[in-house]
Amino acid sequence: MSDTHSQGMKVRREVLGDAHVDRAEAERTDLDAPFQDLITRFAWGTVWAGDGITRRERSMLTLALLAATGNFEEIPMHIRATAQTGASPRDVREAFQHVAIYAGVPRANHALKLARDTYAQMDARQGEVSE
Repeated sequence: MSDTHSQGMKVRREVLGDAHVDRAEAERTDLDAPFQDLITRFAWGTVWAGDGITRRERSMLTLALLAATGNFEEIPMHIRATAQTGASPRDVREAFQHVAIYAGVPRANHALKLARDTYAQMDARQGEVSE
């Protein structure tokens, strides 16, 4: 296993949490294993492991890019990851406002809806744990 893969798995677990990564690894198949290795090495082991900007900033950029390009299916996962990256709901709101101006109001509006729903789910789960 390469150093970037090991580093990527470490960062991926720190950002997304063990439960998410364990689930993804359990669902790995021969078809998607090379792709999973690619994103682990390059997205997590290189880009997310970089020290040029903070994880909070990376989180905001990722959310804005996902919304701007219409890749909405990954937004909830990255909203949940803000609990680890330090990006606040205000940070997310600011990122999506940029999306509205530079990439389009409908994309930002949909991203905000996904964020609102995901934060509500996170709050509900937190309430279940603490009660």
